[in-house]
Amino acid sequence: MSETTVKDNPDLSRFEAYVDGALAGFASYRLSGGHVVFTHTEVDDAYEGQGVGSALARGALDQVRAAGERDVVAMCPFIAAWIERHPDYQDLVAP
Repeated sequence: MSETTVKDNPDLSRFEAYVDGALAGFASYRLSGGHVVFTHTEVDDAYEGQGVGSALARGALDQVRAAGERDVVAMCPFIAAWIERHPDYQDLVAP
């Protein structure tokens, strides 16, 4: 199994998931009033069903948590559903 690496690409306002060095997906966001607003998540068809989306969500949210000062607004249905299934990340959601 390949390892998925998640990196923030602030120039494109997205977190990117890489599998074996290849871009496999991304989660777009915008910064708004101290919030990180996730707007869209996409995983390349070649990586569907391999856990890339979940690794991308976890990696992005872990980096937001590490930054410490931002609240998450999950406009993206995928990120919203992922947070719903992982209660340990619900503290990141903006009130």
